[in-house]
Amino acid sequence: MQQPPGDPDCKLGCKRRHNQRTAPPPTPLRNPLPADTVAVGEYYWGYGSGVVATKVPAWGEFVLSELTQPFDEADVSYFFPLIAQAEARLGFRPRCGAFDAAFDAFYVYEHFYREHDPGAFAAVPFVEKGGYKANARHFSPEGLPLCAAGLPMPVLFTYTDRTVTIIEHERGKYGCPLRDQKSSSDAVCPVNHENWAKRGCTTTMPTSIGARIRYQLDRSSDAYREAYRQRTASERIDSQAVALGIERPHLRNGQAIANLNTLIYTLINLRCLQRICQRQPAAD
Repeated sequence: MQQPPGDPDCKLGCKRRHNQRTAPPPTPLRNPLPADTVAVGEYYWGYGSGVVATKVPAWGEFVLSELTQPFDEADVSYFFPLIAQAEARLGFRPRCGAFDAAFDAFYVYEHFYREHDPGAFAAVPFVEKGGYKANARHFSPEGLPLCAAGLPMPVLFTYTDRTVTIIEHERGKYGCPLRDQKSSSDAVCPVNHENWAKRGCTTTMPTSIGARIRYQLDRSSDAYREAYRQRTASERIDSQAVALGIERPHLRNGQAIANLNTLIYTLINLRCLQRICQRQPAAD
């Protein structure tokens, strides 16, 4: 596809129907389906817009921060710029944040982690990656992943990764505790793991506390459900923005689009402020 000549800044991106990753359907051996009948999402040339919103009980919902980017940017790339704006305007770091499944990344959980505050967390749905399901990984009190036999896996080495996620981070490779140099040569795997003959099982993951929280977070708890319900505030903000024409702008460059979107979100906040003022008792 060619760049639209009227807008040199816009990019081609896909608007998916959901952010949950699912396994692709198997290739049919008979009666194959034409490619144009397979639903994979909608493609647009343009821009994406992200917001952080907050709900003030009995008052309304407000936009704390907003960001416009070309449409080919990943959803999770909005996280750090938006959260930095929101915290600067609030003057503090919120204890909880609710995000959709596109933000299921270790650094999102790490950002909200407080060592002495179990009530501080990021409410994000779990997305299956690498064949792992929610709560599939377990850890020792020291933070080491447990092998299939339930034994802590020592870290073999660490390295800096600059390719897996949007941020540079440290990853560790963990190995079989019965195959390290200090173990007896006649050790036997308690569960007869299939990789026992190949120096035992190994796993690689970020060393960040957020990587462990991602698996350990209790998504069935009342606290999680209460926090995640607040994410609908952003959806209602999005609906108001759509009604104000954010999806079909008549401008043709990135800065103009970003300015227009800022005005739209400002108008949404002003309308909320107007409703608050109308509810206030008249001054004597």
